Amino acid sequence: MSEREHAVEPSSGSSSKPPSPSERSGFLGFVAHEMRNPLSTALWSAELLVRLSPEERGGARGEKLSGMCLRALQRLRYLVEDHFLAERLDVSGIPLRPETVSVREAVDAVAAKAAIGELTVEIEEDLAVFTDRGMLERAIDGVLAAAAHGKTPVRLQASRTSEMAVLRFRGASPPADALQPPQKGTASDPTGRALALHMAVRVTEALGGSLATAEDDYLLALPLAGQETSAGPA
Repeated sequence: MSEREHAVEPSSGSSSKPPSPSERSGFLGFVAHEMRNPLSTALWSAELLVRLSPEERGGARGEKLSGMCLRALQRLRYLVEDHFLAERLDVSGIPLRPETVSVREAVDAVAAKAAIGELTVEIEEDLAVFTDRGMLERAIDGVLAAAAHGKTPVRLQASRTSEMAVLRFRGASPPADALQPPQKGTASDPTGRALALHMAVRVTEALGGSLATAEDDYLLALPLAGQETSAGPA
């Protein structure tokens, strides 16, 4: 099975090859465009709500506008959180606290909060990794969002190799450039998770793991608990 693997430096929070100025500009242009759209929607709907009478705000029109505003703000929140987490990791701005983490517990924690449709989970018994719990959950969340794109059902399988735990996400087929930073002109995501996979790549790098695509799957690999190599910078 051929894989398109995103190279990582286990002890670094950034890619081994820094983006060129044009690539960085294209990425920031994409981020700005993605954030501008929901922000404009939120402001527009809020302004209309202010102009309504108290009776109208409590009626069907007010309810519709409130819903539009809240959905736009939720989309913006995802974008802001995913973007700035990746940016902070790029400059080693977040201290990591590795510990033994149950893969089952981490997946369950993410699944309980994730806004996805059908999810089937198969995890090897007692599978655990040595990593930062919060960052692990963010990585799983980002890959899960990508695999569930377009409300695609997702099957998540997790097993172990000699040194790594491998989480296989099967859902929406990854595009050829799935693990590259999005650029200006990249397709938008109406759910606000356009930066989810970019964030997951950065988190995985910081944790000393790897993120790859293989045919219809995303493969997230992290050091097993009990291994001597710690995950990321202390």
